[in-house]
Amino acid sequence: SRMMKFPELLCLGEPMLEFNQQPDERYLAGHGGDTSNVAVAAARQGASVGYLTRIGRDGFGESFMQLWEEEGIDTRGVETCVDGHTGIYFVTHGPDGHRFSYHRAGSAASLMTPGFLPRDMIRDARILHLSGISMAISDSAADTVFAAIALAKEAGVKVSVDPNLRLKLWPLDRARAMTHAAMAEADIALPGLDDATLLTGKSNPDAIADFYLGLGAGTVALTLGEEGCLIATASDRKRLPGHTADAKDATGAGDTFDGSFLAEYLRTGDPFAAGRHANMAAALSTRGFGAVGPMPRRPEVEAALASPSEQTPAD
Repeated sequence: SRMMKFPELLCLGEPMLEFNQQPDERYLAGHGGDTSNVAVAAARQGASVGYLTRIGRDGFGESFMQLWEEEGIDTRGVETCVDGHTGIYFVTHGPDGHRFSYHRAGSAASLMTPGFLPRDMIRDARILHLSGISMAISDSAADTVFAAIALAKEAGVKVSVDPNLRLKLWPLDRARAMTHAAMAEADIALPGLDDATLLTGKSNPDAIADFYLGLGAGTVALTLGEEGCLIATASDRKRLPGHTADAKDATGAGDTFDGSFLAEYLRTGDPFAAGRHANMAAALSTRGFGAVGPMPRRPEVEAALASPSEQTPAD
């Protein structure tokens, strides 16, 4: 078999199949899991992407292998195993909004250990991306994440972290300690405002950016929901306003931002260009339901950025 070169962006974490309750009480199946969503978003922006995880030998795992193949995502770092199932979750809708119910305990991904890591793939990458959830699912998964970070740093590979706080998975003090530890190793910090406020105790976007720059990140891209994002480096920062999309469902918008940011950063090396691209991609992704379906592809994002309404005078 022909040796494919390894991908530039590797995402490490847990894919989860989503069952979303519809108005007629049936459930619509979809692909979720933050780092898998990030991989898809990046691939749709033209990046070369691989996913690192363990899945069960089940229909849900097969469904993800099919998704990744269709999206052009390298699966040589995916291990199919008999000792755990592929995680699933249900989204139900009620008078007070939507609720998530997870069935992920003992999942294949949560049984990851450092020995599972494809060292050669990590050494050949340009960016390794992971999230707070990648660490929260189990102690062995957290060990795996820090082992992957160490391999990446040793090889001069950049590390990208989205804290993606899920308090159902771990208590805040532990989440804080672990995500701060990962962020201290990160070159690219991709926090969302709500998570960052809980984790840092600060609510001012500039103060949050300063906090993560202070931990050691070279670039901070802080998403502010409908308000857009703040991109900050040690020498410069820019606030990019949000786009008024005809928003139906914001599920996966943060993941779309992350994947689009990393893809554009790999292409240009410019965090501000990456932020502008990701800001638009995230807005476009809210126009349809589910995480993966409405994620835009590069030409659509470029067309939206080139539209006359975007051509504001440079300050």
